[in-house]
Amino acid sequence: MSKLDVIVFIAYLLGIVLFGSSFYRRNKSAEAYTMGNQRIPTWVVSLSIFATFVSSISYLALPGQAYLTNWNAFVFSLSIPFASYMAVRFFVPLYRSINSPSAYTYLEMRFGKWAKTYVSVMYLLTQLMRAGTILFLLALMVHTLLDWNMTTIIIVTGFSVMLYSLLGGIQAVVWTDAIQAIILILGAVFCIGTLLFEMPGGIDSIFTIAAANDKFSLGSFRLELTSSTFWVVLIYGIFINLQNYGIDQNYIQRYMTSGSKREAQKSALFGGLLYVPVSAMFLFIGTALFAFYKQNAGLLPEGTPADKVFPWFIANQLPVGLTGFLIASVFAAGMSTISTSINSSATVILTDFFRQSSGSWRRNISMQILYIASFIFSVLSIGVALAMINVQSALDAWWKLASIFSGGMLGLFLLGYLSKKVTNKAAVLGVVAGVLVIGWMSLSPIWFPLWELEAYASPFHSYLSIVFGTIALFIVGFLLGYVLNRSFKLKRTRISSQES
Repeated sequence: MSKLDVIVFIAYLLGIVLFGSSFYRRNKSAEAYTMGNQRIPTWVVSLSIFATFVSSISYLALPGQAYLTNWNAFVFSLSIPFASYMAVRFFVPLYRSINSPSAYTYLEMRFGKWAKTYVSVMYLLTQLMRAGTILFLLALMVHTLLDWNMTTIIIVTGFSVMLYSLLGGIQAVVWTDAIQAIILILGAVFCIGTLLFEMPGGIDSIFTIAAANDKFSLGSFRLELTSSTFWVVLIYGIFINLQNYGIDQNYIQRYMTSGSKREAQKSALFGGLLYVPVSAMFLFIGTALFAFYKQNAGLLPEGTPADKVFPWFIANQLPVGLTGFLIASVFAAGMSTISTSINSSATVILTDFFRQSSGSWRRNISMQILYIASFIFSVLSIGVALAMINVQSALDAWWKLASIFSGGMLGLFLLGYLSKKVTNKAAVLGVVAGVLVIGWMSLSPIWFPLWELEAYASPFHSYLSIVFGTIALFIVGFLLGYVLNRSFKLKRTRISSQES
C-alpha cells in the first residue's frame, strides 16, 4: 500500500473516533445513553439497522463465496422482506408499547426473571464472541496487507471503537453506523466501477464468463435437507432474520431510538430492505472478480483462497488512494458491528441485571454502570480476539456452543408471544428440548465420529439447526403447556366439587 492509502485509512479511523466521541455531552441520562431520548432521525436509524446486518465478515465472505461458487447466499437476502414485514406488523408495536431499552423485558413479563436472565446471559456471551471474532478478522486483513503486528492492531482498533461507543452511547453508535454504511456502500460501488473499467471486453464479458460457469445460480431447487439448496437457505434466512428482528437486542434497541412507532416501523422496513441490493452488489463483485482473473490469470497468485481474492484485488488492482478507502470501508463494516455489540451489551447489563423495573436510579449510578459495562465488555472482546491468534480451533468450538444456547431465544419468544397460556414449567422444558435438538444437529457431526457413533450424527445441513431447534422448543412448550393447563383445571374442578 502507498503512503496515501495508509493516510486515508488512518484519517478515517481517527475521524470516526472523534465524531463518535463528540456525542458525550448529549448523554445526560441513562435513557439518552441507551435510547437517544427517542429523537434520532428515521434515515439514520435505517442505515444503522442496515449496518447491523453487514459486518466485515459478510463484506469479504460474500465476494469470496460468489467467486468460489455461485449466488446461493443471495437467497438469504430474499428472506429479509418477510422478516421486515413481521417487524413492522408485530415486533415494533410490541416493543414500543413496553418502552424498555432491553429486548428481554418482555420475556420477564411473560415468564419471569429466569427467562430474562437466561436469554440475557446467552446474548452477552454470543455478542462477546461476535465482537472478538470481528476484531480478529479486521486485524488479520490489515496484517496481511501492511504486515503490521496483529496484537497491536487488535488493541488499537478495540480501544478506538470502545472510546467512542463508551463516551457517545447509542447516539454515537447509530450516527457512526450511518456514516459507515454510506462508506461501505460507496466502497462497493467504486470497486464495481473499477472492475467494469479494467475488465477486457467490459461488462458483457463478465456476464458471458459468469453464465458459462453457472455463477448466477441460486442453488439447487431439490427438496432435500442435507445440502445448502435454495429452500434450505431460504428457510434458514427466515428463522435467522425473525430472530434478528424479533429478539436481538441490537435491533430492538434501535426501534426505541425513533421518535414514534411509525418512524420505527419505517426504519425497520427500509434498513432491512437496503441489505438486499447491497448484498447483491457484494456477490456481483465476487462474480466479476472470477471473470476478471479468468481473463487476467497472471495477476492472481496460484492457490489464492477464495476469501482472500477480494483483499488481493483491493491491495493490488485498485488505484492509489482508493485502496485505503476500500480498507476503510471494510473497517467500517466491522467497527459498526463491534460498537453495536458494546452499547447493546452495556444496556442489557444495566437494564436486566442492575436496574429493577419498579425502582428509580440516580443518573450518576446508572451512567457509571453503563460506562463500566462498556469498558469491561470491550476489554473482554479484545482478549477474545487476542486469544484467536493462536487458539482459533478452541474458540470455534465455543462459538458453536454459544450458538446452541442462543438458538433457544427465538423459540422462547415465539412461545410467549403466540401462546398466552403456556406456563413457566412448560417453557423451561421447551427450552431444554430446543437446546438439545440444536446441540445434536450442531455438534454430533463433530463429536460422534470421535466416539465412533457416526450412525447417530445429524444428517441435516447445519443451517437447519436453528429451524428444528426453534420448532422443537415451540411444540414441546406448547403441548406441555396445554397438558399442564388441562391438568390444573381438572385438579381445580375436583377441589371445587369436594368443597361443595
